[in-house]
Amino acid sequence: MNIEHFLKGKAPSWMKEHGENSDIVISTRIRLARNLKGFRYPLIFSDEEAKKVDDLVTQAFSQMQNVFSHFTIKDMPVLQRHILVEKHLISPLLAKKEKYSSVLLSKDESISVMVNEEDHLRIQCLSPGLQLIETYEMANKLDSQIERLLPYAYNDTFGYLTSCPTNVGTGLRASVMMHLPALSMTKQIKVLTQMLARFGMVVRGIYGEGSENLGNMYQISNQVTLGKSEYEIIDDLQTVVLQIVEQERNARQNLLKQSPIALEDRFYSSLGTLKNARIITSEEASTCLSNVRLGVDLGVIKEIPIDILNECMILIRPGFVQQYAGTTLEPSERDVYRAKLIRQKLNFENSNLKKKGEEKYDV
Repeated sequence: MNIEHFLKGKAPSWMKEHGENSDIVISTRIRLARNLKGFRYPLIFSDEEAKKVDDLVTQAFSQMQNVFSHFTIKDMPVLQRHILVEKHLISPLLAKKEKYSSVLLSKDESISVMVNEEDHLRIQCLSPGLQLIETYEMANKLDSQIERLLPYAYNDTFGYLTSCPTNVGTGLRASVMMHLPALSMTKQIKVLTQMLARFGMVVRGIYGEGSENLGNMYQISNQVTLGKSEYEIIDDLQTVVLQIVEQERNARQNLLKQSPIALEDRFYSSLGTLKNARIITSEEASTCLSNVRLGVDLGVIKEIPIDILNECMILIRPGFVQQYAGTTLEPSERDVYRAKLIRQKLNFENSNLKKKGEEKYDV
């Protein structure tokens, strides 16, 4: 499968399913960090070692029944790399690599395996809604297949050995992407972040460590990987996430009860901006989409399907805007083109769905 398949502005097929608590939990991600026995780690290995690791992983995947597309990072234009980052298929760190790094992607984009990022292997699986156990089992199955073909760096005392000490042990980073507009509006996010730190959890932005919050999207994940089993880590995160879901739902209902007209005005003002704006930044678009999503989840806005909002969240990002424009754009030019894409998507899609009951237009 060629790279163009993964550069479309459509939401990946796995996102079109609706998992548990999907009104608040957008997606679940499981990431396993692994290294091959007998090789130095990517921070210090030689080009020869990097090439050997990449070749071994590619050969191993060719022997497995799973169908993956393999792409070498150095062969990708910078814009294509940015798009894969925006779709959470590779990390910003991997996108900067120039030598002997690659990614293997499943057709539905639910699985990606990064080669020679911070570790030799980063196995990532994605699912809609809150599906921590199911997503871990998907990652664990692939991990076991790889381990049968490639020996991992493992220590009986410390577990899986990794470049960063914070990943030693299980090598597991479990995370959920949550839409928390009501907790944001009521200024409870800072308190939530402090509370989660005491439980060994961390709150990050939409692209993980060091990234900013966009559209009230927050990534909640475990910090501890050593001293607990994979299922203990997942169980702890599940418990915390369900508590946050309850807090967000309560905050939403309180806002709706206290200021229904003001809240409805906020929803429809944002929808009007998205449908009519001629210039819009990614930050403003993210905020408006968050407000409209909340309006849909609360049953106030009924004419916009969630799937279209998911696609808009992908379309508004700088890489995708330039991909559709077919050229590199200055930030001000991106703001104009972004507004055009959103208008086309929301106005045409909504009209088309009303008339025909199905989606046929692709921006």
